[in-house]
This record gives sequence, C-alpha cells and structure tokens, in this order.
Amino acid sequence: MTILYLAIAAGLVALAFALVLTMRVLREDAGDEKIQAIGRAIQEGAMAFLSREYRLLAIFVVGMFIVLAVFIDYDVLDKTGTDRNIPSTAIAYIAGAFASALAGFVGMSIAVRANTRTTVKAMQGLNPALRVAFNSGAVMGISVVGIGLLGVTALWWVFKDFSIVAGFGFGASSIALFARVGGGIYTKAADIGADLVGKIEQGIPEDDPRNPATVADNVGDNVGDVAGMGADLFESYVGSIIATLALAAVGATALGVADPTGDFDANLFLLPILIAAIGIFAAIVGTFVVRTGEDAGMGRLLWALRTGIFTAGGLVLIGTGIAIASLDMDFNLFWVVLAGLVAGQIIGTSSEVFTSYEYRFTRGIAEQAETGPATVIIGGLGLGMLSTVIPGVVIVVAIWLANELAGTYGVALAAVGMLSTLGITLATDAYGPVADNAGGIAEQAGLDPEVRERTDALDALGNTTAATGKGFAIGSAVLTALALMAAYSEVVGIRVFNLLDANVLMGVIVGAIMPFLFAALTMQAVGRAAMEMVTEVRRQFREIAGLMEGTAPADYARAVDISTRGAMREMVLPGALAITAPIAVGAILGAEALGGLLVGAIATGFLLAIMMANAGGAWDNAKKYIEAGNLGGKGSPQHAAAVVGDTVGDPFKDTSGPALNILIKLMSIVALVFAPLFL
Repeated sequence: MTILYLAIAAGLVALAFALVLTMRVLREDAGDEKIQAIGRAIQEGAMAFLSREYRLLAIFVVGMFIVLAVFIDYDVLDKTGTDRNIPSTAIAYIAGAFASALAGFVGMSIAVRANTRTTVKAMQGLNPALRVAFNSGAVMGISVVGIGLLGVTALWWVFKDFSIVAGFGFGASSIALFARVGGGIYTKAADIGADLVGKIEQGIPEDDPRNPATVADNVGDNVGDVAGMGADLFESYVGSIIATLALAAVGATALGVADPTGDFDANLFLLPILIAAIGIFAAIVGTFVVRTGEDAGMGRLLWALRTGIFTAGGLVLIGTGIAIASLDMDFNLFWVVLAGLVAGQIIGTSSEVFTSYEYRFTRGIAEQAETGPATVIIGGLGLGMLSTVIPGVVIVVAIWLANELAGTYGVALAAVGMLSTLGITLATDAYGPVADNAGGIAEQAGLDPEVRERTDALDALGNTTAATGKGFAIGSAVLTALALMAAYSEVVGIRVFNLLDANVLMGVIVGAIMPFLFAALTMQAVGRAAMEMVTEVRRQFREIAGLMEGTAPADYARAVDISTRGAMREMVLPGALAITAPIAVGAILGAEALGGLLVGAIATGFLLAIMMANAGGAWDNAKKYIEAGNLGGKGSPQHAAAVVGDTVGDPFKDTSGPALNILIKLMSIVALVFAPLFL
C-alpha cells in the first residue's frame, strides 16, 4: 500500500509542478497588441477545432461504453459466473478516454499561450526563448505522466483487476488515434496549402501574413503536434504499465512465480507503478538542467536537451535499483529496465542522426536538391527505409534480453523503463511546435529578422527532437503491443500460434495489410484536404484585390474552416477500422487468427512507422538546411525542390507515421479487452 500511496503522491506532485510551470510561463510578457492579436487568432482556431473534435468523439465514446457494458461487463462475465454489479470495464473506458483528451487539452492550452511569449523572449536571446518554449513543453510532459499514473493507480486500487484497467488503456488509445489522425490531417492540409501556393507559386516567405493559410498552419501545429501528440504518448505510457500488470496477473513471467496474484499489491504488480513514480521525480529534476548559451549551434542545443534526458535516465536507474533491492526482488528486473532505457536512447539517437542536418544523411538529401525534386524524393525514401535497420535490431536485442531475464513480463517492464522518463522526453518534443508558432508570429508581426533566425534554430531543433520522440513512442509501442499480445494469448489459452493453421496465416496477412491500409487512408485524406486548401488559397490570391500587395487582409477564417471540416470528415474511417478489424477477425476466424493479425500488424506497423517518421523529418530538415543559407538558400531552385520533398514528408512524419504506433497498440488492447468473446 505504501507504493500505491507513493504513486498517488507522485501523480499529484507532477500536476502541481505542471501548474507552477504554467504560472511561470504565463507571467512572461505576451508582447504588444499586434503580437497578441496573432496569438489570439491561433488560440481561438485551435480551441474551436478541439471543441468540434471532442464533441464528435463523445458520440463514439458513448457508443463504445454501451458495447462494453453489454458484451463484456454483463453478457460474457455473466456466463462465466463473475457478473459485476456495475459496468466496470465500460467505466474504466470512459475514464481513459477522458484522461487522454484532458492530457491533450492541457498541453495545447499552454502551447497556444506560450507561443507569443516565446516570440517576445526571442527578441532578447536564444536561451530565454528556449526556456519559455521548453517550460511549456514540460507542462505537457509532466501533465501526461501525472494524469496517466494517477488514472492507472486509482483504477488498480479500486478494482484490483487487470481486465478492467485494460479498459482504461482502450479508452486512452481510442482518443489518441482519433486525435492524432484528426489533428494530423488538419495541420498537414494547412501546411501543404501554405507551402505549395505561398512559397512555390507566389514566392513569399513561410508564415507571410499575406498567405491565407498562415493562421490555419499555426493552428495545426497545436492541434496535431501538441494535442494529438499528448494523447498519443499518454496512451503509450499507460499502455506499458497496463501490459505489465496484465502479464503479472496471468503469470507470464520467468521469475519462478507461477501465480503472483495472491494480492493486488504483490510486488510484481507494484513494480511498474513504482518505476513510473520514480520517473516522474527524475523528469522534474531533469527539467532544471536544460540550459544553453546565446551563440549555441544545433549541436549545442541538442546537448542541452540531452543533458536533461540523460540526467533523468540516470536518476531512474538509481531509484529502480534501490526499489528492487528494498522489495527483495530478482535483480534481473533492474537489467530489464536498463535495457528498455538504453534501447529507447539508441532508437532516439538513431532518429536524430537520420533527421538532423548536423549529420550527413539529411545534408545528402539537401545536396540532391541540386538535381530537382525527384532525387530529393528518392533520397528521402531510401533514407527512411535505411533508418529502420538500427531500431529494428535494437528492439530485437531488447526483447531477447528482457525475455531471457524475466520472460514476457520483462518485455512489458522494458517498455515501462523506456517510457519512465517520458515527462522530460515529451517536453523536448512538445516545445518544437511552440518554437514553430513563435517563428510564424515573428514573421506575421514584421519583427527583426534576427528574431526569426533564433526561432528557426529552435524550430529546426524541434524537428529533430520530434523525430527522437517519435522513435521513443514507436519503440515502446512495439514492446507494449507484444506484451499485450502475450497477455491476450494467456487469457484465451493459446500459448503457441500454429503457422500451419490456415486461419492463423490469414490473420497474419490481414494484420500485415492493416498498417499499409491505415497509412494509405490517412495519406489520401491529407491529400484531399490539402487540395481543398490549395484551391482556396489560390482563389484568395486571385480574387482579393490588394492581397499580394499587403493592402487587403486574407480570409484566415475560411482556411481554418476548410482544414477543420476536412479533418472531421476524414478521421472517422481510419479510426473505426482500427477498432473493428480485430473484433471482426476474432469473431469470424477465431482467437488464433486474431493472434496472427496482431503479429502481422506489429511487424509491419513498426517498420513502416519508423520509415515514414524519419523520411519526413529528414525532408523537413533538408529544407531548413537550405533555408539557413546553404546550397543557394531561400528562393533558389534547390529550395523549391526541397519544399516539394518537405511537402511529401509532412503527412509521413506528422499524420500517418506517428499514428501507426497507436494503431498496433490499439488493436492489441482491443484484442485483450474483447478476449472473453473469443474463448
């Protein structure tokens, strides 16, 4: 019980610290009236989108609540003699959906207020701007882990049943998928429309106030890269803890404990919760060591953020070692956590190497712009495919080590270790959209070019840290999804999937198809929404007299509405498919076929997600490398070629790629929650 008290305390401390950081950010100068007016337009657009999205999702959540209450809480459990007086799984589902939405809302609320303040601080210097942007990102990071740990711990304490807590993860994953897809479609439709018409056709700078899609583009940074990402990593975080609880409950461990479930507060249950609590305190300490000098280049900026992450990781290891020794548990569990942390760092660093223009890979793509956009596209695709090798090998080694040391329980615990420092790793990711917005505000407000140079440096760094964050999310998704699949196999009593069984093979193929189908649907959705945006922006330049000369205002509201309607319309089918496919396969082909589906989806989804995220990040930073004055600089043919690559990469890295890691976890947790139907 002491550990549960500690976990609750850690969650409350996290929320208190997030509140302190929020007040610190809000105390900063928000700028003059012109800057504040631009900030208000972004804030209103972001909140309007989130309101419409959450209203639509509320209908889906209520419908799923009824399904879970009827088919899981009452019907199935009544047949097994364990009927519940209340729809416990359905209630947990509602709690998970609400918590996931809340995590995204909190992060976006501070981001749309920190952008103007970062702009003002960029007038003073690079380090002050970094501190404000990073603090706003830390609000999201710390809030996500605080809300997540509180939710899982409270439900475990109350219900003492992993199958009910799995409903919390299902709710979190449902909202995360829709938020990631909807936000991703919104932001990339606006971004592509702004780039293709503004930069290439009209030859005006990025975020120029004459561009009708500018405000929609800045809004998109918040609804996609902040709210969507917050919900995404929230479900990764809680999913890893739930998977460990589930495997401990079904006895899937090589630690010589056949049935650790005598008490809900047995050590195997409490260890992942304790590690998560230690991670919260470590992440808070890590935020205080992020500093940089005024003349810092990209390398120094990266090390400023790495210092915070490495500090938090070291503290987690020390705390975990003490905890395992104090609980008199097998010390192999410490090495499992270490393996997860190291694997996460290697995957993150690999993503950084393949996407930062400090390294030769991205510079090579920029150099290919000398021969036009076709070679840029070829180079980016090749780089994305090559970048899957290191993460793939690292995940294989991490799984092997974790399984050797602690069985499938160890695989899940490695994911907990990988995400234990999420409070600060998410902060280094979430600050990027704030810096991007700050640059847009500086351009629209007509500030000194030096201000834009500083925000661009932070934005380029944000692209790299975002790729690193996506690497963490995707790597942990594989470990978590595998652990959830193992828990599913234990629940349905199938320890070995027979590859000679035609149903299993069919399930594997269907599962392998799912990530490609999902990516295709989301890519095409971005394409359709972007076409509408391009058409509208062209219309405004053609029909609004004086727009190009800067004497007449653009109709920003119209562009914002187009992105919003496109996202609402297009996000439904991919999200519904991810939930219904595993249920349909399990119901029609059986439990073994559903296991095959999970195997196929995890394998292809992992590699496709890495490829898309890293290719998109490399294309984006190749463009920024040229914009920094290299290879002809802005306005050159090389720049135009790089913009085309960046445009292709936008839905790769910000819509389809990051949503795939949610897809594989969502299908795994759907299988676990609905497993009683397939017994």
